[in-house]
This record gives sequence, C-alpha cells and structure tokens, in this order.
Amino acid sequence: MEPQRQRRPAEPRVTSATSATRATSAVLAEERPARDELARLYSSVGWTAYTRDLDRLVAAVAGSACVLTAREPGTGALIGLVRTVSDGHTIVYVQDLLVDADHQRAGVGRALLDGVLDRSRHVRQVVLTTDAEEGQRAFYEAGGFTEVHDVTPGPLRSFVRFGRPGDADGPDDRPDSRPADA
Repeated sequence: MEPQRQRRPAEPRVTSATSATRATSAVLAEERPARDELARLYSSVGWTAYTRDLDRLVAAVAGSACVLTAREPGTGALIGLVRTVSDGHTIVYVQDLLVDADHQRAGVGRALLDGVLDRSRHVRQVVLTTDAEEGQRAFYEAGGFTEVHDVTPGPLRSFVRFGRPGDADGPDDRPDSRPADA
C-alpha cells in the first residue's frame, strides 16, 4: 500500500492570467507527492532520466530540503513542483522546477520559484543549473538570478559532473555531445 502524501496546510491560491481568454489557478503547498503523481508530472515534461528509476525519484523527493507543489483547484491534480537541496544556512540548490505542459506560461512556475525564494531569504546563496533553452535566462533573471559568468565584481566558475551516458546515473536522454576523443 502506498503511503499517503504528506501535506502542510495549503497556501493562498495563486491566479495568473496569460491571455484575455485563459486564466490558470494553482494551490501551493509544501508536500511530498505520491509516486504515481511524480511519475506523471516528470513524464509530462519529458524528464525520463528521472522516471526510468521511480524508486530513486521518490527517494530524492523525500530527501529534499523543500518540496513545493502546485495543484489544480477542484481536481487536486499535481500540475507543478519545485524541490531544493540545502544545508539550510549558506546554500540552497534548486534541483527541479517543472510545470505540466498544459499549465505552462500561466504563472505557476513563477509562483513555485517565488515560494522557494521566500523560504530561502535567510540563506546566503541560491543556485540552480538549467538547460540552455530559449526563455530560461529571461525567466530566471526575472526571479533575481544572474548567470554565473555575469556575476560581479569578478568572474566565477561553475562546474558540474554527471554520470556518463548509458550509465544508470546518466544526465538525460540527449545524445552524447562530448568530442570523440574525450
């Protein structure tokens, strides 16, 4: 039997209109969603590197410092999630921020990010790594982030190490982009 999801009291409803004809609402809460909900949400945005090992995904979400969800009012369907890893004092790492495709561009992602930033305002640095997709930079800069190479007063470097493609811990499903002699 699957454990019930753990839920803190719901926060106020977040409503954001994206056009004259469409408005999306979401109810935010701190909770750990159920396994099937995680599988559906991560699959809906194509994050199959996570869904290939659902036990690992569930364990990762359970071990996260903060997990905020966005749910559709009325149905309670999980439409978005942000999760962090943190020491609680000097660093918060935004590990995942995802919104179901049917609810993107409606303010859900912004509300989730703002919720994490509000909970992390006492922490020295908030860090994240994301794909270089169009729109990502503008989204995160609007949230107060700066790309690491643009930080002043001096240059910074950021490094990442993923498992090798084909390994159980491979970074994602994209083809290996390393040079052939790497």
